[in-house]
Amino acid sequence: MRALVVQRPAPIAEHPLREVRLPDPVPGPGELLLRVGACGVCRTDLQIAEGDVEARRLPIVPGHQVVGVVEGLGRGVEGWRIGDRAGVAWLGGACGRCAFCRSGRENLCEQARFTGWDRDGGYAERMTARADFALRLPEAFGDLDAAPLLCGGVIGYRALKVSGIQPGGCLGLYGFGASASLAIQVAVHWGCEVFVCTRSERERRRALDLGATWAGGYDVRPPRALHAAVTFAPAGDVVVAALRALDRGGTVAINAIHLDRIHEFPYEPLWWERSLRSVANFTRQDAIEFLALAAEIPIRTAGEPLPLAAGNRALERLRAGDVEGAFVLVPGMRGD
Repeated sequence: MRALVVQRPAPIAEHPLREVRLPDPVPGPGELLLRVGACGVCRTDLQIAEGDVEARRLPIVPGHQVVGVVEGLGRGVEGWRIGDRAGVAWLGGACGRCAFCRSGRENLCEQARFTGWDRDGGYAERMTARADFALRLPEAFGDLDAAPLLCGGVIGYRALKVSGIQPGGCLGLYGFGASASLAIQVAVHWGCEVFVCTRSERERRRALDLGATWAGGYDVRPPRALHAAVTFAPAGDVVVAALRALDRGGTVAINAIHLDRIHEFPYEPLWWERSLRSVANFTRQDAIEFLALAAEIPIRTAGEPLPLAAGNRALERLRAGDVEGAFVLVPGMRGD
């Protein structure tokens, strides 16, 4: 099969994704073999390719927003059949035995394994995945629409939960890429007033189109004190800006696997029981809840399809901000 692999992290201008031929994977016990129909492109893929997120394994096939069709079943798999459609997301497995797993916090499991980081992901024609971590996808979403839900959508939903935002509350979203464009639709569905801060004028217009009450730059405080905020931009200064915009008792949820330095700031923005919380991965229950909600709303996704061979170009454009919504790699697409 064809696949894109990171053999050695390097700046995206050096095209760290290499197209290679690999043997078709064989599903092990408890695993599914999937023929990949679509795989969303995530900023975490860029960070792994460039080395901002340290590689767990090399070479590695990135990609963790995968929609595929079951072509094979490993020994002991139950509940899945050949021909079923399945989704594969960032959380690829957990031990199921530790205190975190037993308390419903498998996202914090020290033995957790992640798709496209610990095990090969969906920048390929085929892949394997643990059957118990594969996801059922709403029939309302085609492959191109479903793929962006499986990382940005689910993790954005968990970030909203971590922030503590309540229906009807005032919510700040800092940065407005693929994940924020899905989270805002959940928040609007909950009746929240949403205030978006982003440096891109195009993103501000899109935020308003999706129901934001107000949109401005990072250097402008929203016109109302926020009950909660979620930061999507991997910049420490943005986190502090969100913290300064909070009402008393509010929370900033940091939705990033990698964040540059948060510079020293005075205690005053943190006083009055304001808090900072990181968002680490998500649980299968988060994914189940979000996918059901996405079908109910229904959430609008904006996926730009690209052939598998365009993986480096997709990451280059992602770094440059030349994307509206999300890129989705489609093996076998014309021009591949």
